[in-house]
Amino acid sequence: MAKVEQARWWAIRPVRSRKPATYRCPLCGLRLHAMSDHMLISPEGDGDRRRHAHGECVLAAREAGRLPLESEWRATRPRPPSLWRRLTGRV
Repeated sequence: MAKVEQARWWAIRPVRSRKPATYRCPLCGLRLHAMSDHMLISPEGDGDRRRHAHGECVLAAREAGRLPLESEWRATRPRPPSLWRRLTGRV
């Protein structure tokens, strides 16, 4: 299995291109044709670091917990004290 860079969360969306290009899936290391249905994954929503991946590879990585979405990542973080608690010193 190929390596994917570390990120706190991932933006994932389906894509299909008319461009006759070939990419390498960062999850399995196999070739991926741009004109086929596949997924675009971006670490922490950074479009400059986006990668094209097979849909099956993305689903398998999601099930294994290796590609959390932003909403899943935010749900695991502790919430900061409310403004009222900070103002009254009840932190």
